Amino acid sequence: MTKNRWPGVALVSMVCLLAGSITAAIAHAGEADADVLEVHAVDSGDAGWTFHVTVAHPDTGWEDYCDGWDVVTDAGEVLKRDPGDRFTRLLLHPHETEQPFTRSQGSLVIPPGVARLSVRAHDLVDGFGGKTVEIDLSRDSGPGYVIERP
Repeated sequence: MTKNRWPGVALVSMVCLLAGSITAAIAHAGEADADVLEVHAVDSGDAGWTFHVTVAHPDTGWEDYCDGWDVVTDAGEVLKRDPGDRFTRLLLHPHETEQPFTRSQGSLVIPPGVARLSVRAHDLVDGFGGKTVEIDLSRDSGPGYVIERP
């Protein structure tokens, strides 16, 4: 059996490897945020609005996936069908093999006087912070969104 002439070298190597991993994790923190790519908003009159939201997120399984998205007014109010809901649209499972993916939520009421909305997505690990789509309700389309009216 060969005796290690420099026992501290193995320890230093392990510390350097660990420090490099931590540095890499910090450098990439937040890069896995869920990004809203497109929004198709449909005004259904008295039935409220339906939002079809396309999201991209590198889901890895149950430990890290996009778990919901919100439609938020310019005053910060999150639009929900039921005030007790966690998000405008709750997503109940990972979409590892379906990227990007689109999910819809209907029967949303936009309060009178609201001029702008933003749509944001949430993931289990990073929370909110990815790309959002800003909607100007006075226009029928803009960067990342289309509005369909009756």
